[in-house]
Amino acid sequence: MSQHPSTPYRTPQTTPPAGSLPRRDMRDTNRGPFTPPGTALTSQRPQQTLELAQRYELLNRLGVPPVANEDFDELARDMAEQAGFLYGFVNLGLEKQTFVGLHQPPADSGYVIVGRTMSRDHGWCPEVMTRKKALPLHDVHASPRFSGNAVVDAVGIRSYFGAPLIHESGTVLGTVCVIDPEKRPLREARRIRDITINTGAQVMDHMSRALVR
Repeated sequence: MSQHPSTPYRTPQTTPPAGSLPRRDMRDTNRGPFTPPGTALTSQRPQQTLELAQRYELLNRLGVPPVANEDFDELARDMAEQAGFLYGFVNLGLEKQTFVGLHQPPADSGYVIVGRTMSRDHGWCPEVMTRKKALPLHDVHASPRFSGNAVVDAVGIRSYFGAPLIHESGTVLGTVCVIDPEKRPLREARRIRDITINTGAQVMDHMSRALVR
């Protein structure tokens, strides 16, 4: 495995290099009630529309707005560093995948800099939400089912580990995950999977505590 930069990664600045995924400045101190945009809901199948509405209702009840959050950024960073991955995400499955927690290399590192949102058709987090269990991919090209993905080419991913964010009510809010441009030995899969699962539990605990703050 090649060496990654040793300095702590920080949230990238304003100008990403060419070829990065879409960026959106989602920092927002407003923690008041929010509602889902109605136009996005109409394009979904009935079951998807119901699930999306349930996520928004639960986030609203918990007092967790779908915007970038420094606490979630810190959890994403800790998860990525424990796993030894370049990128870490706390991802809400809304109209778009929304990264309320994000950790990635510095803007001048030469690695792709990602934004705070991504299409729900990209990546493996939608699969994790559907299956409601962790998905460890030590090498995404080891399985034809998971090899063909727009994110593979856009970011150059070779390894992905994700776990679902499941509220005690049964509502799946999203995922936590780590990705990296290098594959991992199969013997490391369980350790990295457990890191994502543990981080997911910390995220849900943080969301539950937000209700009583």
